[in-house]
Amino acid sequence: MTHPRGSGVTRPPFPVPAARGTLPIVDSLLFADLLPEVPAHELSAGFRHYLEPFVGITEDGTPRPGLYQLDQVEVRPSRAADAARRYLSGLAPYQRVVGALPMDAPEWRLWTNAIPTWIPKGMRLERLGAADRERALAVIEASLSSAGYTSVRSAMRLNANLGELIGDYQDTLTEFAYWFTVFGEPSSVEPWGWQLMGHHIDLHCVFVGGQMVFAPSFLGAEPTSGSGRFEGVAALDEETETGLAFRRALGAEREHEFVLSASIRAADLPPELAGPWNGRHVGGAGRDNLVLRPEGIVASSLSRDQQDGLVDLLRVYLGRLPEQHAERKLAQVLGHLDETRFLWRGGQDDESAFYYRIHSPVLLVEYDNHPGVFLANPEPARFHVHTIVREPHGNDYGKNLLAQHYAAHHHA
Repeated sequence: MTHPRGSGVTRPPFPVPAARGTLPIVDSLLFADLLPEVPAHELSAGFRHYLEPFVGITEDGTPRPGLYQLDQVEVRPSRAADAARRYLSGLAPYQRVVGALPMDAPEWRLWTNAIPTWIPKGMRLERLGAADRERALAVIEASLSSAGYTSVRSAMRLNANLGELIGDYQDTLTEFAYWFTVFGEPSSVEPWGWQLMGHHIDLHCVFVGGQMVFAPSFLGAEPTSGSGRFEGVAALDEETETGLAFRRALGAEREHEFVLSASIRAADLPPELAGPWNGRHVGGAGRDNLVLRPEGIVASSLSRDQQDGLVDLLRVYLGRLPEQHAERKLAQVLGHLDETRFLWRGGQDDESAFYYRIHSPVLLVEYDNHPGVFLANPEPARFHVHTIVREPHGNDYGKNLLAQHYAAHHHA
């Protein structure tokens, strides 16, 4: 099947579904105690680490000060706040108890891109009436760009497509098996935010005055294009295509600076990078305090055309935000090009699976192709994609800006 955007990239056919009913998943909960030790450990990472003191992703364990500034931004996110107030006002009191948490609730950091191994807070969209569910989705839509919201909804629909494709786990692999939580009191002045969590989708959106932090954010899909009644639904194509185009633009003469391995097949990688759950990702659930040494080619050493290619790739991820927030974040990243690294693992032909990472002091982006979890491909493939975006040095969940806000306004 030719890529819908006409890039000439050809998708391999989907494999057959994996063996039916082999994972202890019932009604969107994963019973980790029924798994073997290794997958149980990997898939419960978010739950095991969310109460640890927060530091943030750093190069050496110590966050750098001064990377994020709390500014007086004129445009306030009133549309999102209004949508959130409408959503909360429509909930019954018992629903608001679990669907609206304090701004400092630890559940901000409790998430997984797999299936939760705990009973989550927040309202599960599937359990809401149609009107309440639409009001919840309206909060997300009002917070993101049109492209960002489309990506989220496509990933949700492809989750349902996966359930129908394999004919299994159909109380879990559905369009609305996601928990939505509002944190704080929606306001155009005071901090507040929301979390959407479930299979392949973990989004954390924080508003601090007129500023917005959209990190950590995880978007994934298996498969990345729909079939049957989901024909025409696609997700993460730009992340794949634009990343591949940038890699090809770097040429061969400097590959030794950024290509860490020419393949991401399990036999070609160290065991810690070959697992089926995290793959090559380092910044997933439970890794809020990751110490990550910068690796890869330095962005400031690239030619102007190559730097433009990097900017195109950054815009794919930052384009999930409304324009003013995306441009603000892009300018922040461009201010650190001399400290921004790009690395690659895998091939660069039209079919090979790959991984790439952009590591800046103020932004971490990861893209990875995975083997099948519910589909039966034993090696990573283009039709299973995971992406992660984080704000290193303590600004995941907006924590750096929140600390500045509370200090400036003498909040307890």
